[in-house]
Amino acid sequence: MSTAGIQCTDRVVGAILASWRYDISGISPEMRRDYESHFAECARCSARQKFHRSLDATLAVLTSLAAVFFFFALAVLRHIRPVEHVAFNVFGLDIEDTYHMFISAGVAGLIFSVIALALVLMATPAPSYLGGIAAERAKQIEERLPAAIKALRLR
Repeated sequence: MSTAGIQCTDRVVGAILASWRYDISGISPEMRRDYESHFAECARCSARQKFHRSLDATLAVLTSLAAVFFFFALAVLRHIRPVEHVAFNVFGLDIEDTYHMFISAGVAGLIFSVIALALVLMATPAPSYLGGIAAERAKQIEERLPAAIKALRLR
């Protein structure tokens, strides 16, 4: 949904929310009610909030995937020596030096990815947003459970 042609219903509140990147997770419950009611009535701010939260979640997923891929690359280099033929026969490089170079690059990439993930999780409300999505999905699943299973859960 494009918000280019849609005007905010309250420009002052919209400007405040825009400066906060549409994140109201850290404010008091009394103030939150006012902003939540604004999100309910203003299609522009609601769409912008959804965009920002999806951007935050995408950053968190991408940085965690980068860390997983670097870890996988290190595991491959450790257990399978796939570059031995290329390093020795094609480029004429020393095999051990090549492995040290690849391992160093993999460790540096893993460390950088973990630091980037930590920064993304600290700088964005992605953890609370993703936790909210998970809680909402769990509630939907729980509503569809048979009564016998719900009774067991309450014990």
